[in-house]
Amino acid sequence: MPQPRRQRLAPEVFDLPVEKMRAGWYTDAYFSHARATLLADDRRPRVLVQVFQKNHAWLGGMDEAIAILRLCSHDPGGLAIRALYDGDRIEPWETVLTIEGDYTTFAHLETVYLGTLARRTLITTNVVRVLEAANGKPIIFMPARHDHHRVQAGDGYAAYVAGRITGFEIGVTSDEQASWRGGRGIGTVPHSLIAAFGGDTILAARRFADWAPPDLNVTVLVDFENDSVRTALEVADALTREDEVAAREADRDRVAHLAGRRRHRRLVDAGAGILEAQVPVALVGEQDRVRKQLVGVDGVRVARVGAERWLMSRIGFGVVAVHGPR
Repeated sequence: MPQPRRQRLAPEVFDLPVEKMRAGWYTDAYFSHARATLLADDRRPRVLVQVFQKNHAWLGGMDEAIAILRLCSHDPGGLAIRALYDGDRIEPWETVLTIEGDYTTFAHLETVYLGTLARRTLITTNVVRVLEAANGKPIIFMPARHDHHRVQAGDGYAAYVAGRITGFEIGVTSDEQASWRGGRGIGTVPHSLIAAFGGDTILAARRFADWAPPDLNVTVLVDFENDSVRTALEVADALTREDEVAAREADRDRVAHLAGRRRHRRLVDAGAGILEAQVPVALVGEQDRVRKQLVGVDGVRVARVGAERWLMSRIGFGVVAVHGPR
């Protein structure tokens, strides 16, 4: 039985600078010079170009590369393009794209379609590996502050492809990163908001939860005071008690909204600190044992996040998720 035909993103999605690409504005000069030389000699060789790479990887950027060829070549109808799909697993030296036609009609595009494939494949591959290592734990893709804003849309889509490959959840942090698939950006209670509330993480978390729409997970950074275990427990306790008060006083819709949100509480430890959590008397001995394990463990470490998870579960906050940084 034939496999169903997979869909590609429409070329218009990518909002390409078509005229500038067609004019060779983004092209390595030697490709433009080669094309000009051929045209001056009235030579139009018909060629077959094969595109490959040298690593085990997951393909990204192919729909975008095809859009570049279709919209920016000088004779799109004269090109025969055969290609794999975004998200395909590829082997070293495996051909992922062939282009057949008059070389002078697309020689000026080699720089841009190769650059597109290289960047998006790298991102898709790296995110797949992170998602596999996380083994189903939710991941937030948060590179926007480390790169130019013009790369957000394509990079965000490459991360989305990685999530599709693995079947695991992947969120992006800006609407632009989610734009090619029609999604929205997500985020946390940031350090700046906590600072704006005078460094009070609990107050910032409460106000954020009051503001947040029902479908938004409340994800709180708990390292503002460099005492992340204590802050994590305090925030979990405060938001849980707030839910319980609402359950007694508010209408049914509000109760359902808060109850659903409680299942999605997330605390992110992005910092350091010594364990000073307030726990029931019966657990004091075990608390001391955990504290000794964390002495000298500064910064973002597995031991610290593990201590938060252990205490959360023992105290009764098993529904609260604890995540490390990106």
